[in-house]
Amino acid sequence: CDGADGNCSSVVDEDEAANAVRARLDEQRAPDDDVFSITSAHQRRTENACGALFDEKKVDVVARRMAKLYRSVHAGYLRKGLKSLPRGYQGLHASQPWLCYWILNSLDLLGLVPDGDCPEPEPVDPYLASGNVPVEGEILDALVSFLATCAGKAGGYGGGPLQLPHLAPTYAAVNALCVIGTEEAYDSIDREKVYAFLLSVKHPSGGFRMHDDGEVDIRASYCAVAVASVLNLLDDALAKDMDKYIASCQTYEGGMGGEPGNEAHGGYTFCGVAAAQLLGRMDAVNVDRLLSWVTARQLPFEGGFQGRTNKLVDSCYSFWQGAVLPILHGHLDTQLPPAAGEMDNGLSHFDEELEDAGWLFNQRALQDYILLCCQQLGGGLKDKPGKNADFYHTCYSLNGLSMAQSDPRSIRPVVGVPENCLNEIDPRFGVRFEKIEAAMTFFAGKPHPTAAAKSECCNK
Repeated sequence: CDGADGNCSSVVDEDEAANAVRARLDEQRAPDDDVFSITSAHQRRTENACGALFDEKKVDVVARRMAKLYRSVHAGYLRKGLKSLPRGYQGLHASQPWLCYWILNSLDLLGLVPDGDCPEPEPVDPYLASGNVPVEGEILDALVSFLATCAGKAGGYGGGPLQLPHLAPTYAAVNALCVIGTEEAYDSIDREKVYAFLLSVKHPSGGFRMHDDGEVDIRASYCAVAVASVLNLLDDALAKDMDKYIASCQTYEGGMGGEPGNEAHGGYTFCGVAAAQLLGRMDAVNVDRLLSWVTARQLPFEGGFQGRTNKLVDSCYSFWQGAVLPILHGHLDTQLPPAAGEMDNGLSHFDEELEDAGWLFNQRALQDYILLCCQQLGGGLKDKPGKNADFYHTCYSLNGLSMAQSDPRSIRPVVGVPENCLNEIDPRFGVRFEKIEAAMTFFAGKPHPTAAAKSECCNK
């Protein structure tokens, strides 16, 4: 080929580059020490499924640059879910506010939920737009009305109409209403009753019960403080000893379990860290141990996160684990170097590194995993190759993708085509920054519920 065909050398160079990337990837596979176990077999099978997809696109530099988020297909899948659900979703009858949040938030990240009370855009033929049509105002109004039917008479929201008020769907309902972002949506929330409900499930340990006579765990603490923070309800009565409860859930590994003594888990770790940040009590968390544990949960071959030690990759942890690191970054960034003559606080060595760092995880590798391994061609995103798409994994995959595309240096390290860029979320809430800010601004102008409501609930 020398001299006769100038393309030959470039083809050889591309093949060599692809082989080098492939070899480097193979070095990142999890070691099994040539000893068979069920878990190592599952890990190898998952790596092979991801590897086949990487071989098509990740090892080819040009193909990787062209990696695409199937926005219109996902939008169509989500819009359909707002109107009707497949039979398989009957098992989520007690999670109806969650379905509203998962679908609406996903559409909002794709830029398809109008901002608050802004005028609706001109109608677009949905066939011409291939699904990229903003959600109509009448659908959003219907969702506000539906969520109002999930509100309990004594406060909080249940998993559906006439269901028991529960902190998890209360959090989901408030998030969904923030995504809708209209004054009607905000006004549909009875803050006084929500506050009474939060007080009624406050536990002497400092944590919260999920519902009346329900379990006490760190999910409840997060749901309570997140709702209270958005609605301008957080006060000393709700915050009392919550920092102690959060600290009691941190394990020897560094992550947090659902309850004191439980195994460290990504979802519970997010709940504990986000709650501590919202409380302004990050001092309750052992940050060094936490950083060691959470950064080790990103799997080097797949690029996605696992939820626990020795578990498989799962796209939902793109948010549950991935969101912990921007929160920690923000905390560490406040630990400024000491002034001359002052004692070093032990964290000043982070400051210089943070100026040139991203979110303390491999953001491009996470984007590769989501874009190349988790998209369903018919719409929606899934846990991992071989699984089916669902609204839960679609939401948290897009949340994670949004975070991986953001950066403390105000740049957007977007993998693939520029159209992959999503709206940015607030990692503390899993809702777009602008929507959370608008809601908090609205409720900041509202008075705190009366002391009478506090007295009534505490004397029960």
